[in-house]
Amino acid sequence: MNGLLERARNNPQSFTFRELQQLAEKAGFRLRRIRGSHHVYSRKGVVEIINLQPKGRMAKPYQVRQVVGLIDKYGLLKEK
Repeated sequence: MNGLLERARNNPQSFTFRELQQLAEKAGFRLRRIRGSHHVYSRKGVVEIINLQPKGRMAKPYQVRQVVGLIDKYGLLKEK
């Protein structure tokens, strides 16, 4: 998982939408609903809601940065 997180940090523009979904789910976010292209994720203990939309099969770079920012802010995916 650290490889995926590091790649998200270093090169968000090359991240696929599926990889972004996997990263969010590994961090404990759960898919709450899909409306059209909008995939809404939330996590207990995290105030922010993540709203992701693919751009083709790629993730939008600002959304990759948003997910990484929440992982950092809340200390998610810390090695034990």
